[in-house]
Amino acid sequence: MDREQDADNITREVLIAVRRSFITPFDRGDIKDLITSMDDAIDQMQQTAKTIMLFEQRSFTPQQREMADAIVLCADLVREAMPLLSSINTNAGRISEISEQISQIEGRADELHDIGLRELYRANQPSNSMVFFIGNEIYDHLETVIDRFDDVGNEISGIVIENV
Repeated sequence: MDREQDADNITREVLIAVRRSFITPFDRGDIKDLITSMDDAIDQMQQTAKTIMLFEQRSFTPQQREMADAIVLCADLVREAMPLLSSINTNAGRISEISEQISQIEGRADELHDIGLRELYRANQPSNSMVFFIGNEIYDHLETVIDRFDDVGNEISGIVIENV
C-alpha cells in the first residue's frame, strides 16, 4: 500500500516536471503516457493485494504463484528499462528486447490464467462455488496486473520506435 502511494507521488512529480521543462528527452505526451501506464500497473497491484486480503486468502495455486512471479519479473524488466531510456539510441536494442520479454510474459500469463481457472473449476464443482469465485477473482486481478505491465512495455516500445 505504501508503494502505491509512493507511485502516485512520483507520477505527480514527473507530470509537474514535464510541464515545467522546456526540453525533455523525448515527447512530453510519451512521458505522460509512460508514467501513467506505470502508475496503472501499481494501482492494479494494490487492487490485487486488497482482494487477497479481503478474502483472507492464504494459499495459492501453482498457476497463481507463477503469475505472481511473472509480475515480479515484469516489474524488474521495467526497472531495468527506465534508465536505458536516457540514452535511447545507444540502448534501443536492449529496450526493445525488454518490451518483447514483457509481451511474452503476458502471453504466458494468459495461458496460466486459463489453465488455473479450469483446474480450479474442476476441483471445486459443483459443491464449493465460493472457493471457485474467490480463486477466479484472484486470477482476474493477477492477469490484469500483467496486462498493465504489457501496456507499459508497449509504451516503451512506442518511444523507441518514435525516437530511433
